[in-house]
Formats: sequence, C-alpha cells, structure tokens
Amino acid sequence: MTTPSTTEDLLRELAPQVLGALVRRYRNFADAEDAAQEALIAAAAAWPRDGQPDNPLGWLIRAASRRLANAYRSEEARRRREQLAASWSVASPDPAPGRDDTLILMFMCCHPSLSPALAIPLTLRAVGGLTTREIAAAFLVPESTMAQRISRAKAKIQASGQPFALPAHDDRPERFAQVLHVVYLLFNEGYTTSSGPDLARTDLSGEAIRLARAIHAAAPEEPEAVGLLALMLLTEARRPARSGPDGELVPLAEQDRGRWDRGLIVEGLGLLTEVLRRGQVGEYQLQASIAAVHDQAPDHNRTDWPQILTLYGALEAMTQNPMARLNRAAAAAMAQGPDAGLALLDGLDQRLGDHHRLHAVRAHLLEQAGDQAAAAAEFRTAAALTKNLREQQYLTTKAARLAAGS
Repeated sequence: MTTPSTTEDLLRELAPQVLGALVRRYRNFADAEDAAQEALIAAAAAWPRDGQPDNPLGWLIRAASRRLANAYRSEEARRRREQLAASWSVASPDPAPGRDDTLILMFMCCHPSLSPALAIPLTLRAVGGLTTREIAAAFLVPESTMAQRISRAKAKIQASGQPFALPAHDDRPERFAQVLHVVYLLFNEGYTTSSGPDLARTDLSGEAIRLARAIHAAAPEEPEAVGLLALMLLTEARRPARSGPDGELVPLAEQDRGRWDRGLIVEGLGLLTEVLRRGQVGEYQLQASIAAVHDQAPDHNRTDWPQILTLYGALEAMTQNPMARLNRAAAAAMAQGPDAGLALLDGLDQRLGDHHRLHAVRAHLLEQAGDQAAAAAEFRTAAALTKNLREQQYLTTKAARLAAGS
C-alpha cells in the first residue's frame, strides 16, 4: 500500500492494527471495537489541529486503552471487573514493529459460529472500515437491519471465546470463502461507491488489493485467492480511464485504453494463467477471465463478446447470482443483438428488486434496440435510484440526450 496522504488514509490503515492490539490484550472483541472507533474519532479531530504524533499507532492504542480501562472501572462493572482493570497499565505497550493483525482479524470475524450474513458485514466494519450504511447498501438491506446483524456478530464472537490467533491450518479452508467474499465486497465498494459525490474510493479498493495480496502470500495454494487477486488487478487497471477531467463517469465503451495500467494487466494475466492450469476453477477465476478478455481487446467493438457471454453463462450456472444474469444479458446484446439481451432480463425484477443497475442495463439495451423513449425512461429511473452522484449524472445525461433525440 502506498504511504497514506491524509489523516483519514492513515487512520483507515491503522484501524485493524489498533483493534488487533486491543483484542489481543483485553480479549473482548465488542468492547475493543468500540474503544478503537472512539480513539479513531478522537484522532480525526485532534491530529489535523495539533499535528500528527511521532508514533500514530501507539497514540491510538493508548487512547483506546484509556477508554477501555475507564469503562471497566465504571461503577456498573466494578464488582466483576475491578481486579482485571487494576492490572492494566494505561500506557499499554505498542505492538511489535512490523506486526499487522489484519489477517488474524479477518479470520476471527469469519468464525465458524457466524453465518456469512453476520461474518461478512462484521469484517467489513472491523477490518475494512466501511460504515454500516455502506455495508447495508452492498447487501441491499436497510441500515437498521445491518446494524442489528453487526451487533449480533460481535456478541457471538465474544461468546465463542476464540483466541486472537490464526486458525489451525486444517480449519482455514472453511473460512476462506467468507474471507475472500469480504475482500471482494470491499473492492467493489471502492471501485464504484454505493453513495457519495465520487465515482470511486481508491482507499477502499487499494486496501482490498493489499488484503488480497496478503491472503495470497499466506495461502498461495488456494486457487480462488489467486483468482480474486487477478480479478482485482485486471479491474483496477482500468481505473485511470473510468473518470474524465472533472470526475465524470466514462463508460467502458468510451474509455481511452491507452490510459489503462499495463503493469497491472500483465501481473493479473500472469496470475490468472498460472491458476487456471490447476483445473480448479471457481467464481473469482471466471470473473477474472472475463476481465482478461476485456483488458486484451483492442477496443470495445472488437471484444470477444461470444467468449464473455459463455463465461457469464458458466458463472451464472455456478453461483445462481442474479448479477451474473444481468451482466450476461449485456454480453448477449453485444454478441447476439439487443433482443437477446432483453429476453435474459425477464424475471430479474423479482430477484433484484428496484436495483438501479437493472434499470440501467435495460435502458442501454432498449437504446441499442432503437426504442429511445423507453430507454430514456429507464435511464431516469436508474438515476433516481442510485446514490452515487457520478453515476446519477451520467444516467441523467443519457436520459436527457435520448429525450432530445440526439
């Protein structure tokens, strides 16, 4: 990861290390997470005003430790915790140089006692630093529902009595699918944010790539860990061309491919080629293969759309994910014509609800079919549903141009 350029970047990078140090020392995940968040908030207010301390990580750990010690010394908790609190030093020792507790935290959050519906949001909150609102948007549920899930997950982690350490080697495969999915969601939120004024959040996508590299280094024998890293690199390679001079969204068909990061493409293709030889293809490898076809095409029209259509068909059959069907419809329109794509959208309303991407894809396919009025209406609907302002601007502009007959 690059050196943090702002206080916010630094705090996001240090957050897992602070939480890891607290959980290791005080053995209470829920309380440690609350104290870490309070310390991060205090730092966000104090550092820009007073200057960054010489040892930011130590500052955060000591601030969080003071909050924990004070809480445990409170009148309500005194009877059962005073002996433990008395043994703690407010000036807790800093973690060993170079220690990064991120992976341990990820496996801890993905404890077998937690269902994926609890483990993934908890890890996004504790390790990725996403807000409850951002996580709720990723899972297409109300924010209040997601807050309840995260609270239940913290309680289960505490009740499990899990030690703060990497799981035994034989137990790791059971948690890998959840851990990888967490990193996948984190990258997606960074690549196209669910809300806000910017198209992307490079802090999140950069952190996801860092985590994927760490997981790959820790378990190079895991094919899907390689596939996920390849997918991220091949996708991130296009980021420099996704935005215009004023931050506006530039769709794939209009991107200047000369601005794509060829170094990331080469690295991603190398990883993908190596892992596909193992013959254990999973969903991330399929998605990486799709990204590779895009990245190797000289332009949008000369993309191998039949191959992409086939790959999306395999992905849909493997995952039963409605988003795979949505992307398959877009590929079908390019390979076989817009009517083929529109036919694949039938029934997706029941599975995706009023998701803005469904309306946006339908709008593009209707535009290809020549139905400008219907396409404009779908673009307007999609624009009203997205909370990402850059996507909203793009969709609104498309609707206006079609309505004007341009």
